[in-house]
Amino acid sequence: MKITVIGSGYVGLVAGTCFSELGNDVICLDIDVEKIEALKKGVVPIYEPGLDELIVRNQKEGRLQFTTDKSKAIQFADIIFIAVGTPMGENYEADLRYVRAVAADIGTHMQSYKVVVDKSTVPVGTAEMVKVIIKENQPAYIEVDVVSNPEFLKEGAAIKDFMVPDRVVVGTDSDRAREIMQKLYQPLVRVDHPMVFTDIKSAELIKYAANAMLATRISFMNELSHLAEAVGADIKKVALGMGLDKRIGSRFLQAGVGYGGSCFPKDVQALIHSLKEAGCQARILNAVESVNQDQKLSLMPKVKRLVGNLAGKKIAVWGLAFKPKTDDIRDAPALQMIGEMQKRGAVIAGFDPVAESNCRKAGVDIEYVRKPLDALVDADCLVLMTEWDVFRGLDKEEMKRLMKSPSIVDGRNVYDQDEMCSLGFDYVSVGR
Repeated sequence: MKITVIGSGYVGLVAGTCFSELGNDVICLDIDVEKIEALKKGVVPIYEPGLDELIVRNQKEGRLQFTTDKSKAIQFADIIFIAVGTPMGENYEADLRYVRAVAADIGTHMQSYKVVVDKSTVPVGTAEMVKVIIKENQPAYIEVDVVSNPEFLKEGAAIKDFMVPDRVVVGTDSDRAREIMQKLYQPLVRVDHPMVFTDIKSAELIKYAANAMLATRISFMNELSHLAEAVGADIKKVALGMGLDKRIGSRFLQAGVGYGGSCFPKDVQALIHSLKEAGCQARILNAVESVNQDQKLSLMPKVKRLVGNLAGKKIAVWGLAFKPKTDDIRDAPALQMIGEMQKRGAVIAGFDPVAESNCRKAGVDIEYVRKPLDALVDADCLVLMTEWDVFRGLDKEEMKRLMKSPSIVDGRNVYDQDEMCSLGFDYVSVGR
């Protein structure tokens, strides 16, 4: 099938590349000339394991193209995916300016029937808006169907999530569009990985509801971690006991320093806004957001307890991205912690396997080191913020030898506390 994906950010680039890997002819359209030229050369603007290899292979085999030519890309496709950003607006609502602009472009340039697919995370009613804008910008009437097909990609595992999805959700009111979308996704459908067809508004709500539920689980465990610490329980064992209940499951039950990234913070706030706009209360989600904001700085009292006055103290920070296997630093708890420690006069030496470049671009003013152990030289404390695998097997005796003071605040419960204490570390973690 002929597919155009408008927007070559995280979602659009992964989706377009994976569709080409499935044998479709794909054009990825973006207005960023520098990005498109880089992609043509196989230079990928995001870190996602395996993505660069797929892009190079599918370009070489002629199934994947990159362009800034709107007319060419829109007229080429049978199916057009809208995968532009929907950032948080001033009132926490989803900012749909880029979606509106794309809809206007589609209406202007289309010359035949298209299925237009909202892939971006958008509030209920967006598909209706997109269809109206397309029709308003058509020089002459051409039939178009707009469907909702939310994405469920995890950064760091996006290719697997796309190729082996838990489910594919499509919201449509058109039999013609349903048949086309079913044909497109048929290679990915399995008995235990179904394709779910709904009305459009339900599909639009599913993505927000899913992310909000996952955020709720995280905030629930983070709030519970404070009780575990207060009474002497172990939140990891609590999570294990809860997760074995099949009604609950084990995913997203790990306490830590809060969630960040491009999805959960934005989507929770957008859903809160939608509830308020509809005259509904958002008591649970307001609490979820409040707990998360507090949790991001919940390590500060622990650092101060181990280090005392932070002025002039060297603090090593391991992990700058909001989670492992990504270079995404949006709403990363590490950056908030760094800011708070710097306000108190601390000197920060930080390490992250892939996020350093984005931190530098964002103006994060710290000492960057090439290896995790380099950050520990003469450090008064180590604060572990992102659970990269590289941190798990390091020589702990060497870690202790390098530090001025063997103090560790483990925000992700990476290490065994009994082992760390037996080795002579002043070790504190979350909920234990």
